[in-house]
Amino acid sequence: MRWAVVETGDGGARLCPLDRDGRPAGPVLRESSLAEAVRSRPEVERWVWRSTAEIYRRLAAAGVRVERCYDVEAAEALLIGHEEGQSGQPHSLAAAWARLHGRPVPQDAPVRAAQAQPSLFEPGPVPLPPGTDELMALLEVYAGHLARTKRAEHPDRMRLLLAAESAGMLVATEMGRAGVPWRADVHRELLDELLGERYPGGGEPRRMVELADEVSRAFGAGRRVRPDLPQDIIKAFAGAGISLTSTRKWELQQIDHPAVAPLLAYKTLYRLYTAHGWAWLQQWVHDGRFRPEYLPGGTVSGRWTTNGGGALQIPKVIRQAVRADPGWRLVVADAAQMEPRVLAAVSRDRGLMELAGSGEDLYADLAARAFGGDRARAKLGLLGAIYGQTSGDALKHMADLRRRYPAAVAYVDEAARAGEEGRLVRTWLGRTCPPASVAPPDEAGLPQEEEPSPAYGSGSAAARARGRFTRNFVVQGSAADWALLLLAALRRSLSQGGLRAELVFFQHDEVIVHCPAAEAATVAEAITAAAATAGRIAFGETPVRFPFTTAVVECYAEAK
Repeated sequence: MRWAVVETGDGGARLCPLDRDGRPAGPVLRESSLAEAVRSRPEVERWVWRSTAEIYRRLAAAGVRVERCYDVEAAEALLIGHEEGQSGQPHSLAAAWARLHGRPVPQDAPVRAAQAQPSLFEPGPVPLPPGTDELMALLEVYAGHLARTKRAEHPDRMRLLLAAESAGMLVATEMGRAGVPWRADVHRELLDELLGERYPGGGEPRRMVELADEVSRAFGAGRRVRPDLPQDIIKAFAGAGISLTSTRKWELQQIDHPAVAPLLAYKTLYRLYTAHGWAWLQQWVHDGRFRPEYLPGGTVSGRWTTNGGGALQIPKVIRQAVRADPGWRLVVADAAQMEPRVLAAVSRDRGLMELAGSGEDLYADLAARAFGGDRARAKLGLLGAIYGQTSGDALKHMADLRRRYPAAVAYVDEAARAGEEGRLVRTWLGRTCPPASVAPPDEAGLPQEEEPSPAYGSGSAAARARGRFTRNFVVQGSAADWALLLLAALRRSLSQGGLRAELVFFQHDEVIVHCPAAEAATVAEAITAAAATAGRIAFGETPVRFPFTTAVVECYAEAK
């Protein structure tokens, strides 16, 4: 049974049951409270609403848990991308309704500033045209979505993707509310130790000042160089007869100059100071918890981002501050070789599927078969095929991989060819890449130490860059879709098991569950089971396994 619900201006709700085609199956009801409207109907299997981020946040604050939902705005974003290759277009309820009726499409509301306090001038949802009933608009759009989903290239997969994206929205809201256990006192001690004391007036801390002075001295007496200004660094090296195109780590490491070591050390501390320093701690950590605002599908590949806070880029040293409550543990689980396993599943390559189902360490198994036991070379070769690296050792191994796993290499080759020709590619479930004109270069999936791809634009270099992007998109995006199903299965398992455990952190291949020590073993088993369930639901019955490396720890840093 499905019900549609909208909020009313007085804090109440209007709602009605739906039939299989999304049409009203009963009268419209009114309730004085949104929370009571949902809480009093536990038999509802799925709630259809405008936006989980807005509605479920208030329900969760009132102690109301929802098992399943259909997020119309999240679904609209996926459907418009799938149908027209226009990812990133407005996807509010008002925009979806306007498209349905052939009217001008309004722009989405600006993203609310992270951790911003509510104000009288907060934009709120994009308004519907005057006189338009919100519940009726929601029903029209939802019924239209059901019809559009039937017309998708693979309707069953698209239906699954929409459900998974909505489930991810529920998880994101709950994780933001639960928060990551965080010891502010430990964090401060780390900052004091690494950065040194702070000077009055808000200047850089002592250790950064010392490194900046060391960088300047390396270029000669009397020379003042600002290590936080890339152009200053490039100019200083040019004066020393060294030409740089950027101040990226990989380029600096190739230079033999006394300024390099203190400069790299400064850059490391600068990132810590600006991204997770004292100001960050004051803004983001309260009552022993770090509560970021997760944005499921925040990148075009489906990977999550956050609205401020840098939750998905916690430096290793700062992980020492992430500590379980007394008597509790952190169950930290990393998916082992996730993207190569996903490639095996989506390409249906028999050899690679057999390899991905044979053991816990796919790279070690591949090394034993094709790389003389050298795991590092096996990893480089297989990831090179996915990322499209065309030089060095990765290229040397491509011919052997193509011979051993022809369907897998052909799968990513075809995606790259489609990208170079300006065509769209899709993940296994149907998430669609943006057109060439809007594809962001940082989605190419390159390791950070690699030189970035050429900028998008016109010409063969741009075409090759997009080909590398689409080559990785079909794997990375399919992995992101699988991860959504993993989260949904794990969330359901923890709830049905009557556990106190809470999902508190997720990034593309890692989850953290905070739980009483006595529940840790059960949680670890639940993660393993959820991974298998997600693989089966996403890709069907295949030999591919999705194992996790799991650590039960009191401190996040102990898991790495």
